[in-house]
Amino acid sequence: MSEADAQATRARRFYRVSELLGGLNALLEERVGRVWVIGEVGNFHRAASGHCYFTLKDESGQLRAALFRRAADTIPFEIENGLEVVAYAEVSIYPARGELQLVVHKLEPRGRGALQLAFEQLRARLAAEGLFDAERKRAKPGFPRRVGVVTSPTSAAVRDVIEVSGRRSPGTALLISPTRVQGEGAEHEIAAALDAVSRQPEIDLVLLVRGGGSLEDLWAFNTDAVARAIERCPVPVIAGVGHETDLTIADLVADLRAPTPSAAAEHAFADQVEIAVGLQRDGRRLASAVRSRLAEARQHLAAGRSRLRLLSPGARLAAQRQRIEAAAEGLLRVTALQQERRRSGLAQAAGRLDSLSPLAVLGRGYALATRARDGAIVRAASEVAVGEVLDLRLGEGVLEARVEAHPEPED
Repeated sequence: MSEADAQATRARRFYRVSELLGGLNALLEERVGRVWVIGEVGNFHRAASGHCYFTLKDESGQLRAALFRRAADTIPFEIENGLEVVAYAEVSIYPARGELQLVVHKLEPRGRGALQLAFEQLRARLAAEGLFDAERKRAKPGFPRRVGVVTSPTSAAVRDVIEVSGRRSPGTALLISPTRVQGEGAEHEIAAALDAVSRQPEIDLVLLVRGGGSLEDLWAFNTDAVARAIERCPVPVIAGVGHETDLTIADLVADLRAPTPSAAAEHAFADQVEIAVGLQRDGRRLASAVRSRLAEARQHLAAGRSRLRLLSPGARLAAQRQRIEAAAEGLLRVTALQQERRRSGLAQAAGRLDSLSPLAVLGRGYALATRARDGAIVRAASEVAVGEVLDLRLGEGVLEARVEAHPEPED
Protein backbone atom coordinates (compact mmCIF):
# COMPACT_ATOMS: atom_id res chain seq x y z
CA MET A 1 0.00 0.00 0.00
CA SER A 2 1.38 3.39 -0.95
CA GLU A 3 1.80 6.20 1.49
CA ALA A 4 -0.97 8.17 -0.21
CA ASP A 5 -3.36 5.29 0.08
CA ALA A 6 -2.40 4.84 3.68
CA GLN A 7 -3.09 8.47 4.44
CA ALA A 8 -6.46 8.28 2.64
CA THR A 9 -7.35 5.24 4.66
CA ARG A 10 -6.44 6.90 7.93
CA ALA A 11 -8.42 10.10 6.99
CA ARG A 12 -11.40 8.45 5.30
CA ARG A 13 -14.44 10.61 4.54
CA PHE A 14 -17.66 9.08 3.26
CA TYR A 15 -20.08 10.96 0.83
CA ARG A 16 -23.63 10.20 0.11
CA VAL A 17 -24.41 9.99 -3.66
CA SER A 18 -26.53 13.12 -3.56
CA GLU A 19 -23.76 14.97 -1.71
CA LEU A 20 -21.24 13.98 -4.34
CA LEU A 21 -23.54 14.97 -7.17
CA GLY A 22 -24.30 18.26 -5.49
CA GLY A 23 -20.60 18.96 -5.05
CA LEU A 24 -19.94 18.15 -8.69
CA ASN A 25 -22.78 20.46 -9.77
CA ALA A 26 -21.32 23.26 -7.64
CA LEU A 27 -17.92 22.60 -9.15
CA LEU A 28 -19.34 22.70 -12.68
CA GLU A 29 -21.20 25.90 -11.92
CA GLU A 30 -18.06 27.49 -10.53
CA ARG A 31 -15.62 26.26 -13.13
CA VAL A 32 -17.81 26.04 -16.29
CA GLY A 33 -21.01 28.07 -15.76
CA ARG A 34 -23.10 28.86 -18.84
CA VAL A 35 -21.60 28.05 -22.22
CA TRP A 36 -22.53 28.10 -25.92
CA VAL A 37 -22.65 24.57 -27.30
CA ILE A 38 -22.90 23.59 -30.98
CA GLY A 39 -24.59 20.32 -31.87
CA GLU A 40 -27.22 18.49 -33.84
CA VAL A 41 -30.63 17.85 -32.29
CA GLY A 42 -31.58 14.20 -31.82
CA ASN A 43 -34.24 12.22 -29.93
CA PHE A 44 -36.41 15.32 -29.60
CA HIS A 45 -39.47 14.99 -27.36
CA ARG A 46 -41.94 17.58 -26.10
CA ALA A 47 -43.70 16.54 -22.88
CA ALA A 48 -47.30 17.36 -22.01
CA SER A 49 -45.93 19.88 -19.50
CA GLY A 50 -44.34 21.86 -22.34
CA HIS A 51 -40.77 20.90 -21.38
CA CYS A 52 -38.58 19.71 -24.24
CA TYR A 53 -35.94 16.98 -24.02
CA PHE A 54 -33.36 16.04 -26.65
CA THR A 55 -29.70 15.26 -27.19
CA LEU A 56 -27.03 17.47 -28.69
CA LYS A 57 -24.46 15.48 -30.60
CA ASP A 58 -21.58 15.72 -32.97
CA GLU A 59 -19.41 13.13 -34.67
CA SER A 60 -17.64 12.18 -31.43
CA GLY A 61 -20.16 12.41 -28.59
CA GLN A 62 -23.47 13.56 -27.24
CA LEU A 63 -25.05 15.25 -24.21
CA ARG A 64 -28.56 15.14 -22.87
CA ALA A 65 -30.34 18.51 -22.92
CA ALA A 66 -33.45 19.93 -21.28
CA LEU A 67 -35.37 23.01 -22.44
CA PHE A 68 -37.99 23.94 -19.89
CA ARG A 69 -41.36 25.39 -20.89
CA ARG A 70 -40.66 29.02 -19.99
CA ALA A 71 -37.62 29.09 -22.27
CA ALA A 72 -39.27 26.89 -24.93
CA ASP A 73 -42.16 29.35 -25.32
CA THR A 74 -39.73 32.06 -26.44
CA ILE A 75 -38.34 30.03 -29.34
CA PRO A 76 -40.14 30.99 -32.60
CA PHE A 77 -39.08 28.01 -34.71
CA GLU A 78 -39.93 24.32 -34.46
CA ILE A 79 -37.18 22.16 -32.95
CA GLU A 80 -36.62 19.19 -35.25
CA ASN A 81 -34.32 16.19 -35.25
CA GLY A 82 -31.30 16.79 -37.44
CA LEU A 83 -31.38 20.56 -36.97
CA GLU A 84 -27.96 22.02 -36.13
CA VAL A 85 -28.29 24.56 -33.36
CA VAL A 86 -26.32 26.69 -30.94
CA ALA A 87 -27.49 26.26 -27.36
CA TYR A 88 -26.79 28.64 -24.49
CA ALA A 89 -26.92 26.32 -21.50
CA GLU A 90 -25.74 25.43 -18.02
CA VAL A 91 -23.70 22.26 -17.64
CA SER A 92 -25.01 20.20 -14.72
CA ILE A 93 -25.52 16.67 -13.48
CA TYR A 94 -29.02 15.22 -13.44
CA PRO A 95 -29.16 13.69 -9.94
CA ALA A 96 -31.81 11.07 -10.65
CA ARG A 97 -29.55 9.31 -13.14
CA GLY A 98 -26.19 10.77 -12.33
CA GLU A 99 -25.78 11.92 -15.94
CA LEU A 100 -24.18 15.03 -17.30
CA GLN A 101 -26.79 17.31 -18.95
CA LEU A 102 -27.34 20.73 -20.44
CA VAL A 103 -30.09 23.00 -19.14
CA VAL A 104 -30.79 25.15 -22.20
CA HIS A 105 -31.86 28.77 -21.82
CA LYS A 106 -31.58 29.92 -25.46
CA LEU A 107 -31.56 28.00 -28.73
CA GLU A 108 -30.72 29.33 -32.18
CA PRO A 109 -30.41 27.58 -35.53
CA ARG A 110 -26.84 27.59 -36.73
CA GLY A 111 -26.11 29.52 -39.93
CA ARG A 112 -29.43 31.37 -40.17
CA GLY A 113 -31.74 33.43 -38.01
CA ALA A 114 -34.35 31.84 -35.80
CA LEU A 115 -37.13 33.96 -37.31
CA GLN A 116 -36.14 33.08 -40.87
CA LEU A 117 -36.12 29.40 -39.97
CA ALA A 118 -39.51 29.74 -38.26
CA PHE A 119 -40.87 31.48 -41.38
CA GLU A 120 -39.61 28.69 -43.64
CA GLN A 121 -41.01 25.97 -41.39
CA LEU A 122 -44.45 27.57 -41.11
CA ARG A 123 -44.54 28.30 -44.84
CA ALA A 124 -43.76 24.67 -45.66
CA ARG A 125 -46.37 23.36 -43.23
CA LEU A 126 -49.16 25.65 -44.43
CA ALA A 127 -48.30 24.99 -48.08
CA ALA A 128 -48.63 21.26 -47.42
CA GLU A 129 -52.10 21.93 -45.97
CA GLY A 130 -53.12 23.83 -49.14
CA LEU A 131 -53.57 27.27 -47.54
CA PHE A 132 -51.65 28.94 -50.39
CA ASP A 133 -53.42 27.12 -53.24
CA ALA A 134 -54.82 29.30 -56.00
CA GLU A 135 -58.04 27.27 -56.00
CA ARG A 136 -59.04 28.58 -52.57
CA LYS A 137 -58.43 32.24 -53.44
CA ARG A 138 -61.66 34.23 -53.66
CA ALA A 139 -62.30 37.06 -56.09
CA LYS A 140 -62.72 40.49 -54.53
CA PRO A 141 -66.07 42.23 -55.09
CA GLY A 142 -66.06 44.89 -57.78
CA PHE A 143 -68.09 47.37 -55.72
CA PRO A 144 -67.94 46.54 -52.00
CA ARG A 145 -70.64 48.13 -49.84
CA ARG A 146 -68.58 48.15 -46.65
CA VAL A 147 -64.88 47.40 -46.16
CA GLY A 148 -63.26 46.32 -42.91
CA VAL A 149 -59.74 47.53 -42.16
CA VAL A 150 -57.59 45.63 -39.65
CA THR A 151 -54.60 47.72 -38.57
CA SER A 152 -53.29 50.07 -35.92
CA PRO A 153 -55.70 53.02 -35.62
CA THR A 154 -52.82 55.51 -35.34
CA SER A 155 -50.63 54.13 -38.13
CA ALA A 156 -49.69 55.64 -41.46
CA ALA A 157 -51.29 52.57 -43.07
CA VAL A 158 -54.79 53.49 -41.90
CA ARG A 159 -54.30 57.06 -43.13
CA ASP A 160 -53.24 55.74 -46.54
CA VAL A 161 -56.34 53.56 -46.78
CA ILE A 162 -58.64 56.45 -45.80
CA GLU A 163 -57.00 58.78 -48.33
CA VAL A 164 -57.22 56.31 -51.21
CA SER A 165 -60.82 55.30 -50.44
CA GLY A 166 -61.91 58.95 -50.21
CA ARG A 167 -60.35 59.71 -53.57
CA ARG A 168 -61.47 56.62 -55.45
CA SER A 169 -64.77 55.63 -53.83
CA PRO A 170 -66.03 58.16 -51.27
CA GLY A 171 -69.38 56.43 -51.03
CA THR A 172 -67.95 53.15 -49.70
CA ALA A 173 -68.12 52.81 -45.92
CA LEU A 174 -65.02 51.87 -43.88
CA LEU A 175 -65.02 50.02 -40.59
CA ILE A 176 -61.72 50.16 -38.69
CA SER A 177 -60.98 47.14 -36.51
CA PRO A 178 -58.11 48.40 -34.31
CA THR A 179 -55.24 46.19 -33.16
CA ARG A 180 -51.58 46.23 -32.31
CA VAL A 181 -49.52 45.17 -35.30
CA GLN A 182 -46.23 44.29 -33.61
CA GLY A 183 -44.85 43.18 -30.30
CA GLU A 184 -45.33 40.14 -28.12
CA GLY A 185 -48.83 38.71 -28.43
CA ALA A 186 -49.81 41.03 -31.32
CA GLU A 187 -50.64 38.04 -33.54
CA HIS A 188 -53.52 37.05 -31.25
CA GLU A 189 -54.91 40.58 -31.28
CA ILE A 190 -54.71 40.70 -35.07
CA ALA A 191 -56.54 37.37 -35.32
CA ALA A 192 -59.23 38.62 -32.92
CA ALA A 193 -59.64 41.86 -34.92
CA LEU A 194 -60.07 39.86 -38.14
CA ASP A 195 -62.69 37.65 -36.53
CA ALA A 196 -64.55 40.63 -35.09
CA VAL A 197 -64.76 42.73 -38.25
CA SER A 198 -65.73 39.81 -40.46
CA ARG A 199 -68.81 39.23 -38.30
CA GLN A 200 -70.13 42.76 -38.87
CA PRO A 201 -73.14 43.16 -41.22
CA GLU A 202 -72.62 44.06 -44.87
CA ILE A 203 -68.84 43.61 -44.75
CA ASP A 204 -67.86 42.50 -48.27
CA LEU A 205 -64.09 42.77 -48.01
CA VAL A 206 -61.33 43.05 -45.37
CA LEU A 207 -58.00 44.89 -45.68
CA LEU A 208 -55.15 43.66 -43.45
CA VAL A 209 -52.47 46.34 -43.59
CA ARG A 210 -49.44 47.78 -41.86
CA GLY A 211 -46.39 49.76 -42.91
CA GLY A 212 -42.87 48.50 -43.43
CA GLY A 213 -40.38 47.36 -40.83
CA SER A 214 -37.80 44.74 -39.97
CA LEU A 215 -38.48 41.02 -39.89
CA GLU A 216 -38.96 41.32 -36.14
CA ASP A 217 -41.44 44.20 -36.60
CA LEU A 218 -43.51 42.22 -39.10
CA TRP A 219 -43.28 38.96 -37.21
CA ALA A 220 -46.90 38.96 -35.99
CA PHE A 221 -47.94 38.50 -39.64
CA ASN A 222 -45.73 35.40 -39.93
CA THR A 223 -47.62 33.37 -37.35
CA ASP A 224 -50.00 30.46 -37.45
CA ALA A 225 -52.63 32.42 -35.49
CA VAL A 226 -52.94 35.13 -38.17
CA ALA A 227 -52.80 32.58 -41.00
CA ARG A 228 -55.72 30.65 -39.49
CA ALA A 229 -57.73 33.82 -38.93
CA ILE A 230 -57.35 34.77 -42.62
CA GLU A 231 -58.31 31.25 -43.64
CA ARG A 232 -61.56 31.26 -41.66
CA CYS A 233 -62.56 34.80 -42.64
CA PRO A 234 -65.90 34.50 -44.50
CA VAL A 235 -65.12 37.33 -46.95
CA PRO A 236 -62.09 37.96 -49.18
CA VAL A 237 -58.98 39.40 -47.51
CA ILE A 238 -56.47 41.70 -49.20
CA ALA A 239 -53.11 41.84 -47.38
CA GLY A 240 -50.85 44.88 -47.74
CA VAL A 241 -48.09 44.34 -45.18
CA GLY A 242 -44.77 46.18 -45.27
CA HIS A 243 -43.05 47.28 -48.46
CA GLU A 244 -42.96 45.63 -51.87
CA THR A 245 -39.92 43.52 -50.98
CA ASP A 246 -41.48 42.19 -47.78
CA LEU A 247 -43.24 38.83 -47.92
CA THR A 248 -45.20 37.47 -44.99
CA ILE A 249 -47.26 34.39 -44.29
CA ALA A 250 -50.32 36.64 -44.21
CA ASP A 251 -49.58 37.71 -47.82
CA LEU A 252 -49.43 34.08 -48.92
CA VAL A 253 -52.69 33.05 -47.23
CA ALA A 254 -54.68 36.16 -48.21
CA ASP A 255 -56.94 36.08 -51.26
CA LEU A 256 -54.93 38.92 -52.80
CA ARG A 257 -51.50 40.29 -51.92
CA ALA A 258 -50.70 43.98 -52.38
CA PRO A 259 -47.16 45.37 -52.01
CA THR A 260 -48.20 48.25 -49.72
CA PRO A 261 -51.25 49.46 -47.75
CA SER A 262 -51.97 52.07 -50.43
CA ALA A 263 -51.85 49.42 -53.14
CA ALA A 264 -54.21 47.26 -51.10
CA ALA A 265 -56.69 50.16 -51.01
CA GLU A 266 -56.23 50.69 -54.76
CA HIS A 267 -57.25 47.07 -55.30
CA ALA A 268 -60.21 47.34 -52.94
CA PHE A 269 -61.86 50.54 -54.14
CA ALA A 270 -62.89 51.07 -57.75
CA ASP A 271 -61.99 54.51 -59.15
CA GLN A 272 -65.30 56.38 -59.54
CA VAL A 273 -63.85 58.74 -62.18
CA GLU A 274 -62.63 55.84 -64.27
CA ILE A 275 -65.99 54.16 -63.82
CA ALA A 276 -67.83 57.30 -64.99
CA VAL A 277 -65.61 57.59 -68.07
CA GLY A 278 -66.04 53.92 -68.76
CA LEU A 279 -69.81 54.17 -68.37
CA GLN A 280 -69.93 57.06 -70.83
CA ARG A 281 -67.83 55.11 -73.31
CA ASP A 282 -69.93 52.00 -72.84
CA GLY A 283 -73.10 54.10 -73.12
CA ARG A 284 -72.00 55.43 -76.51
CA ARG A 285 -71.15 51.94 -77.68
CA LEU A 286 -74.48 50.66 -76.41
CA ALA A 287 -76.42 53.46 -78.13
CA SER A 288 -74.60 52.79 -81.40
CA ALA A 289 -75.27 49.09 -81.07
CA VAL A 290 -78.95 49.76 -80.30
CA ARG A 291 -79.29 52.02 -83.34
CA SER A 292 -77.69 49.41 -85.53
CA ARG A 293 -79.93 46.71 -84.15
CA LEU A 294 -83.00 48.91 -84.61
CA ALA A 295 -82.06 49.53 -88.25
CA GLU A 296 -81.63 45.82 -88.79
CA ALA A 297 -84.94 45.18 -87.03
CA ARG A 298 -86.71 47.70 -89.26
CA GLN A 299 -85.29 46.02 -92.34
CA HIS A 300 -86.37 42.63 -91.07
CA LEU A 301 -89.82 44.04 -90.22
CA ALA A 302 -90.26 45.54 -93.68
CA ALA A 303 -89.17 42.29 -95.30
CA GLY A 304 -91.50 40.39 -92.99
CA ARG A 305 -94.40 42.65 -93.86
CA SER A 306 -93.71 42.12 -97.55
CA ARG A 307 -93.62 38.37 -97.06
CA LEU A 308 -96.76 38.60 -94.95
CA ARG A 309 -98.60 40.55 -97.62
CA LEU A 310 -97.59 37.95 -100.16
CA LEU A 311 -98.81 35.20 -97.88
CA SER A 312 -102.12 36.89 -96.90
CA PRO A 313 -105.40 35.41 -98.29
CA GLY A 314 -106.18 38.58 -100.27
CA ALA A 315 -102.71 38.65 -101.82
CA ARG A 316 -102.89 34.98 -102.60
CA LEU A 317 -106.35 35.41 -104.17
CA ALA A 318 -105.12 38.39 -106.18
CA ALA A 319 -102.13 36.39 -107.35
CA GLN A 320 -104.39 33.49 -108.27
CA ARG A 321 -106.77 35.89 -110.04
CA GLN A 322 -103.84 37.31 -112.02
CA ARG A 323 -102.70 33.82 -112.89
CA ILE A 324 -106.26 32.83 -113.94
CA GLU A 325 -106.67 36.02 -116.00
CA ALA A 326 -103.31 35.47 -117.60
CA ALA A 327 -104.22 31.85 -118.29
CA ALA A 328 -107.64 32.88 -119.66
CA GLU A 329 -106.08 35.54 -121.85
CA GLY A 330 -103.59 33.02 -123.12
CA LEU A 331 -106.37 30.50 -123.69
CA LEU A 332 -108.39 33.07 -125.63
CA ARG A 333 -105.37 33.92 -127.72
CA VAL A 334 -104.79 30.25 -128.41
CA THR A 335 -108.49 29.69 -129.14
CA ALA A 336 -108.64 32.69 -131.49
CA LEU A 337 -105.52 31.52 -133.23
CA GLN A 338 -106.92 28.04 -133.56
CA GLN A 339 -110.24 29.42 -134.86
CA GLU A 340 -108.39 31.59 -137.34
CA ARG A 341 -106.38 28.62 -138.43
CA ARG A 342 -109.61 26.61 -138.76
CA ARG A 343 -111.34 29.38 -140.75
CA SER A 344 -108.38 29.58 -143.04
CA GLY A 345 -108.37 25.84 -143.47
CA LEU A 346 -112.11 25.80 -143.97
CA ALA A 347 -111.88 28.53 -146.54
CA GLN A 348 -109.14 26.69 -148.33
CA ALA A 349 -111.17 23.48 -148.18
CA ALA A 350 -114.30 25.34 -149.36
CA GLY A 351 -112.30 26.78 -152.21
CA ARG A 352 -111.03 23.39 -153.15
CA LEU A 353 -114.54 21.95 -152.73
CA ASP A 354 -116.08 24.74 -154.74
CA SER A 355 -113.64 24.17 -157.52
CA LEU A 356 -114.73 20.55 -157.60
CA SER A 357 -118.47 21.26 -157.19
CA PRO A 358 -120.82 20.77 -160.21
CA LEU A 359 -122.39 24.06 -159.33
CA ALA A 360 -119.16 25.76 -160.14
CA VAL A 361 -119.34 24.19 -163.60
CA LEU A 362 -122.90 25.33 -163.93
CA GLY A 363 -121.76 28.83 -163.11
CA ARG A 364 -119.65 28.77 -166.21
CA GLY A 365 -122.81 28.28 -168.45
CA TYR A 366 -123.38 24.58 -168.19
CA ALA A 367 -126.60 22.90 -167.02
CA LEU A 368 -127.30 19.71 -165.07
CA ALA A 369 -130.16 17.66 -166.54
CA THR A 370 -132.16 15.27 -164.36
CA ARG A 371 -135.29 13.31 -165.19
CA ALA A 372 -138.25 14.89 -163.49
CA ARG A 373 -139.81 11.56 -162.76
CA ASP A 374 -136.95 10.04 -160.83
CA GLY A 375 -134.31 12.76 -160.48
CA ALA A 376 -131.74 10.64 -162.26
CA ILE A 377 -128.95 12.57 -163.92
CA VAL A 378 -129.08 12.45 -167.64
CA ARG A 379 -125.66 11.96 -169.19
CA ALA A 380 -126.66 11.02 -172.71
CA ALA A 381 -129.53 11.95 -175.00
CA SER A 382 -130.34 8.33 -175.53
CA GLU A 383 -131.29 8.06 -171.87
CA VAL A 384 -134.48 10.13 -172.32
CA ALA A 385 -137.41 9.76 -174.58
CA VAL A 386 -139.06 12.46 -176.68
CA GLY A 387 -141.70 14.15 -174.64
CA GLU A 388 -140.02 13.30 -171.33
CA VAL A 389 -139.80 16.17 -168.86
CA LEU A 390 -136.35 17.16 -167.61
CA ASP A 391 -135.20 19.50 -164.84
CA LEU A 392 -132.34 21.70 -165.97
CA ARG A 393 -130.28 23.11 -163.06
CA LEU A 394 -128.41 26.22 -164.17
CA GLY A 395 -125.83 28.32 -162.40
CA GLU A 396 -128.73 30.22 -160.95
CA GLY A 397 -132.18 28.61 -160.81
CA VAL A 398 -133.89 25.50 -162.33
CA LEU A 399 -135.80 25.18 -165.67
CA GLU A 400 -138.30 22.52 -166.63
CA ALA A 401 -137.93 21.34 -170.20
CA ARG A 402 -139.67 18.81 -172.39
CA VAL A 403 -137.73 16.79 -174.94
CA GLU A 404 -139.08 17.55 -178.42
CA ALA A 405 -136.66 15.65 -180.54
CA HIS A 406 -133.35 13.87 -180.71
CA PRO A 407 -131.20 15.87 -183.19
CA GLU A 408 -128.52 13.97 -184.97
CA PRO A 409 -125.11 14.38 -183.54
CA GLU A 410 -122.62 16.40 -185.58
CA ASP A 411 -119.65 14.72 -187.01
